[in-house]
Amino acid sequence: MRALEGGAVHLTKRQKEIYDFIREYLEAEGYAPSLEEIGARFQLSSVATVHKHVQNLVEKGLLRKAWNRSRSIEVVEEQGSQAIEVPLLGQVAAGMPIEAVSTDDTISVPAEMIGRRKCYALRVSGDSMIEDHIVDGDIVLLEPRKEPREGETVVALVRHQDVTLKRYYQNGAMVRLAPANSDLKPMEFPAEDVEFQGVVIGLLRNY
Repeated sequence: MRALEGGAVHLTKRQKEIYDFIREYLEAEGYAPSLEEIGARFQLSSVATVHKHVQNLVEKGLLRKAWNRSRSIEVVEEQGSQAIEVPLLGQVAAGMPIEAVSTDDTISVPAEMIGRRKCYALRVSGDSMIEDHIVDGDIVLLEPRKEPREGETVVALVRHQDVTLKRYYQNGAMVRLAPANSDLKPMEFPAEDVEFQGVVIGLLRNY
């Protein structure tokens, strides 16, 4: 499992749409769209709302803007590795199982972290994996693999309703989902009650 400390960029669906529009407009026209043109493209009547979205992208290091010139938005090109947008599908419990919360957000990650694998991301809630250095608020990258290997950290759907992040072990007809926290006990379920939704392949953390 690979960890990246810093460098992760979390975008809402609308921020991603606006960023992509600005990038495509710049490539096609050679200059940036105005705030009014961005607003018209996304049916946002308030220029202040558009300005807020653009400013969020500036603060996240994706855009650069000279405020004393019109049409001055520039895309900040990534140095070194290329980034890939990965769906950020919600929250997973590193503790007792909780229901996953779906969102339309994405997160930008270095391409070399995932290679050609199809991945998604979940934000961690809880402290049951702290001895594996996975803490509350981290974002885990997952490969949607249905058959994990013994000892891998997985996202498991229990009884078709609760999702949890644990280490996987097979114990006969039972599945043992083990925390990485010596204060907590493993959970066991009949194998037919557990569906694996992904295997952790990376960790993102912002400071």
